[in-house]
Amino acid sequence: MPPEFNRLCISLALMMISVSASAKTMVYVSNADSRDIYVMELNQTDGSAAMVEKVATGGTVMPLAVSPDRRFLYASLRSLPYSVSSFSIDSQSGRLNLLSTVPLADNMANLATDKSGRFLLAASYTGNKISINQITAKGDVETQPVAVIPTREKAHAIATDPSNAHLFASNLGGDIILQYRFDAASGQVTPNVPPYVETRHGAGPRHFVFDRRARFVYGTNELDGTLNTYRYDAAAGSMTLQTSVSLRPKDFQGGALAPADLHLTPDGRFLYASERTSSTLAGFAVDADSGALTSIGSFPTETQPRGFNIDPSGRFLLAVGQQSNRMSSYAIDQKTGALHLLHQYEMGKNPNWVEIIDLQ
Repeated sequence: MPPEFNRLCISLALMMISVSASAKTMVYVSNADSRDIYVMELNQTDGSAAMVEKVATGGTVMPLAVSPDRRFLYASLRSLPYSVSSFSIDSQSGRLNLLSTVPLADNMANLATDKSGRFLLAASYTGNKISINQITAKGDVETQPVAVIPTREKAHAIATDPSNAHLFASNLGGDIILQYRFDAASGQVTPNVPPYVETRHGAGPRHFVFDRRARFVYGTNELDGTLNTYRYDAAAGSMTLQTSVSLRPKDFQGGALAPADLHLTPDGRFLYASERTSSTLAGFAVDADSGALTSIGSFPTETQPRGFNIDPSGRFLLAVGQQSNRMSSYAIDQKTGALHLLHQYEMGKNPNWVEIIDLQ
């Protein structure tokens, strides 16, 4: 066996010894075409996942979002009537209990909650808008939106910054990320100054993520196959584009790239982005001071990996393939960030979104 594989086995063995009785780690995967959510428990010692239940959604389920307190899960249903289902998460088993399904303002490609968990944020790719709905203390989404705001073409992702004072929404067709001031008491937003940050023409900004100290923002660009780094001014709530790197794997001779999801490890040391044309996960080491990215390679994964996520310990990465209808579990090398395949599982049809949480 290669030395690096032996080191990985030793590392996993030590983890198995050191991991004591702890909270369960749950995995939620939305399967669009089979219209269900797979609920699985992640083994914290070896990265395996065991099925807990399959929850029918009654609609084309795609983006998911989990409340900050991990008590509720929200699922966007992108078939008519466009809506969101609210689920409570059982604190012992991780099972889902449907609370309600209510209309949304449009077909929503992305969901998030604000950092308080009091508002559901949504972005519509086909409807060119974003919306904000209040969430009740019981976890239900209110039917009447607080705000529905038109955007440039193809709004794709939406999130508040770590301070919850500013809100951002990428517009893939407009080559901008909108910047708003966010009122965490009312849920209302007002355009910031400047009201947006531009990408390169034709880049097509898709998903974005803040680093844990809110100094940098990283964003995938779907149309030109790149990954942007922005410096973030937390006081002003504004981004400044710094650099852009290609996500094309070495020696890949295929067509136009189509990046999708991206995630940082919880400690902020490594960043990964999914690339659907080459069916790879691009990995980067993150410089703690400058935020600069150094490539650690591209790793083969499931076919057309729209969604993936990293467990709260930062030791495992789980990726799903829309065309393979499978999920792969990887160990993250804690020194290099390299991904090592551990397990593969059959999913429903068109798996596209992954959420991973530790139960309280």
